[in-house]
Amino acid sequence: MKNIAIIGSGSWGMALAIHLAKKGNKVKVWSYAKEEQDLINLEKKCMFLPNVVIPDGIYCSLDYKEVIDDSDLILHVTPSKFTRDTVKCYKQFITNQPIVICSKGFEKDSLKTLDEVIKEEIPNAKIAVLSGPSHAEEVSIGIPTAMVVASDDEKLSNEIQNLFMCDTMRVYTSNDVKGVELGGALKNIIAFCAGVAFGIGLGDNSFAALITRGLSELCRLSIVLGANSQTLYGLTGLGDLIVTCLSEHSRNRKAGILVAKGLSLDEVKKQVGMTIESIDNIDVAYELGKIHNIDMPIVNAVYDILYNGLNPKDAVTMLMTRDKKDE
Repeated sequence: MKNIAIIGSGSWGMALAIHLAKKGNKVKVWSYAKEEQDLINLEKKCMFLPNVVIPDGIYCSLDYKEVIDDSDLILHVTPSKFTRDTVKCYKQFITNQPIVICSKGFEKDSLKTLDEVIKEEIPNAKIAVLSGPSHAEEVSIGIPTAMVVASDDEKLSNEIQNLFMCDTMRVYTSNDVKGVELGGALKNIIAFCAGVAFGIGLGDNSFAALITRGLSELCRLSIVLGANSQTLYGLTGLGDLIVTCLSEHSRNRKAGILVAKGLSLDEVKKQVGMTIESIDNIDVAYELGKIHNIDMPIVNAVYDILYNGLNPKDAVTMLMTRDKKDE
């Protein structure tokens, strides 16, 4: 049995808490909201996973110190835009616990990946990244799921693999931290585009083209940023891209559908009700593409839809009538 600290009580943080508690671990979850704390501790419910009963072994607190004290491992599961500020709040309580990044995204202002952000705040931290095609709604009820844990420390990867693995979760190891992290962050953008495509009535042919060419853009940028190309064709790239583009659980896809219907970003965020990483990261990918001179027509098109008033149907026409080229 391990003592696990989870920073973040959203759907993914609670799904991981439920999974680990069912395996016999003791889990403490940090939340910023008293309402969530009471719901978890007193009613054994999670507002983001309404059909799940929280098992014994999970306790929620508003106090970073209480959650982290005596823990063997810290799972960081907050929205990417809050990562630095949150780490600044809890880093004083860390002794030598490894930090497993379970969030997907970038820091918008610096264009940095989350492992870079945490290393800046805690230079000596032992870091791993856990990612893959894994909707919280399914992990929380034990639907078979495969994921990847990546770290520069092979021993740490193996420990996390053993911690999570069971008959409903298979975990692979990797040393490509950058590739695993970038796949998880960038696929949200293509999932948003998939939602737009669905919202304007495109068909299966269009989705296949979008996923395939979207993966190509994801790979081009990720490789320049230090990823291994093979990683992007695995669970944390192609696998996560498929599930996020096609699933009804995907908040990024849902956001794209709502934008296609003409809703403003503020209206979209209100309807989705949870963090939409794609909206926070589209401009990051756009800026990185420009900095590194990467051809990213899909990213450029969705950026123009969000920020320059481009009509989604006109964006499709622009993409389909680009100059001829080899695949």
